Amino acid sequence: MNQQLRRKLDHITDVLWAGGVTNPVTYIEQISYLIFLKLLDEEESDRELRARLGANGGNAKPLFPAQSERYRWSHWRFKSGTELRDFIRDEVFPYMASLAKDEPEVAEYFRDAVLEIVDPNVLKQVIDELDGFEFRKLGPDVKGDIFEYLLTHLGSSSLNGQFRTPRQLRAFMVEMVDPDIGDAIYDPACGTAGFLIDAVDWLLAKYSDHVTEYPIYGEDWLEKRGKTLAELKAEIPRLQTYRKGAGEKIPDWNLLEASIYGTDVSRQMVRISMMNLVLHGIRHARLKRANALSDMGGLSEDDLRRRYKVILANPPFAGQLPKDSIRADLPTHSKKSELLFLSLMMQHLAPGGRCAVVVPEGLLFGSTGAHVDLRKKLVHDFDLLAVVSLPAGVFKPYAGVKTAVLVFRKPASDTAKRLDKVWFYEVRNDGYDPDKISGGGRVETPEKNDIPDLLTQWKAYKASGFANPPGLEANTLLPHGSDEPTCWWVSREKLADADYNLGAGQWKPRVAEKTSDEDPRELIADALGDYRKVVAGLEKLMQELAE
Repeated sequence: MNQQLRRKLDHITDVLWAGGVTNPVTYIEQISYLIFLKLLDEEESDRELRARLGANGGNAKPLFPAQSERYRWSHWRFKSGTELRDFIRDEVFPYMASLAKDEPEVAEYFRDAVLEIVDPNVLKQVIDELDGFEFRKLGPDVKGDIFEYLLTHLGSSSLNGQFRTPRQLRAFMVEMVDPDIGDAIYDPACGTAGFLIDAVDWLLAKYSDHVTEYPIYGEDWLEKRGKTLAELKAEIPRLQTYRKGAGEKIPDWNLLEASIYGTDVSRQMVRISMMNLVLHGIRHARLKRANALSDMGGLSEDDLRRRYKVILANPPFAGQLPKDSIRADLPTHSKKSELLFLSLMMQHLAPGGRCAVVVPEGLLFGSTGAHVDLRKKLVHDFDLLAVVSLPAGVFKPYAGVKTAVLVFRKPASDTAKRLDKVWFYEVRNDGYDPDKISGGGRVETPEKNDIPDLLTQWKAYKASGFANPPGLEANTLLPHGSDEPTCWWVSREKLADADYNLGAGQWKPRVAEKTSDEDPRELIADALGDYRKVVAGLEKLMQELAE
């Protein structure tokens, strides 16, 4: 994304902030409404062209037939003052919400939508800025980057404890579950759709002849350094990257769109994630406002029965649900949200399916019956492929909680052979300083990043059919002077003996301390000499007290 686009977006957010729309979640939502209206106007122009060329299918059917043309962006964007604000609020939004039969995605997007830009002059400035964007001429990468850039304004802000998962984590989690075309992909707490977008980008790169690689810090970071990526990778071997492609070899785009699923309890977040996906080229993702943990959370019978080949999530950790609201089909009797979400993913994983989920570290070694039972089920009924320990500062400035990523798969059948070992990897550095915060985010440290090595070790592990986990056996004692290990493995039998404790530190191999070069006889003699001095002193004190 170039500097001109970035300046325009900064100006829009500055105008909204000055106009009293100061909650980042709110102004991103408001901008998304207006962007959607502009997109629909451009789509209508494309449909008109198709109709003139003789097309008569669904993609040539007008969105704004006859008398409804007045609701198009291009017909009202020249209005101003209260007339503009009142027309959008009282007529355009309700019309969009009324399209449930012909355009259900549009209707769902505008259901309960409220225009919160109350100052007509602010609204006019924002519309004028957005009118300068020709979204249909921008590729999905640029449109997606526009929205991702807006999402950075969320910064440390959150909604009901939600916050964005950093790209460096999303990237390795997506690579480890390796989505493919035809896989149903699900995030039960999708937030801004970061995992779903990254899964789509992974598929587009996978099905492209021409793939471009970018550092996780973004294209701007690369441009500022004035060097090619190849030069920087030679200088910084630990530089983490991700890949993007056009997806020109995707065999069935409709199949891809139909395979993207997400739920979230917040309608605001569902709207934001829907717009994020639309701007990345996914117009018909199956997103729903629902509480995936609750019997009364808005899930249909089909939702409850559906199974997914790929699940990616960073669900909210805090909070408990009332017992009567929790889904009866989940394999845990806990009320804690982190256990409920993990059990949800275990429940909805299809045979052969893969899951990567961020969990609080306490889930790995909690001693309650619910904790132990769920870990036991995870180890025995699933293949727990990896426990990736994350550094404590990975979610700063939002939260300082220590976390890990669990990667597991559901066996293809009840008789399929289970893995008898669990692999652990300790990420001590993730490419960002664990303590320094600048500009609302952590400072980049590209030379300190263990994630590229994690993925290298993972590829070797995967190539062995997950039979030979890299690293040492758990609790191995290494000679003094050895490098501190980054990965190790433990047998299921040892896990069972330790109440299925999955804390990385419980099993980490130790480096022996340096042994003393002194003669042990001299050490004993010194200790005896000190002891005799203490005894002599006490005897002297006794004599003084007796006199």
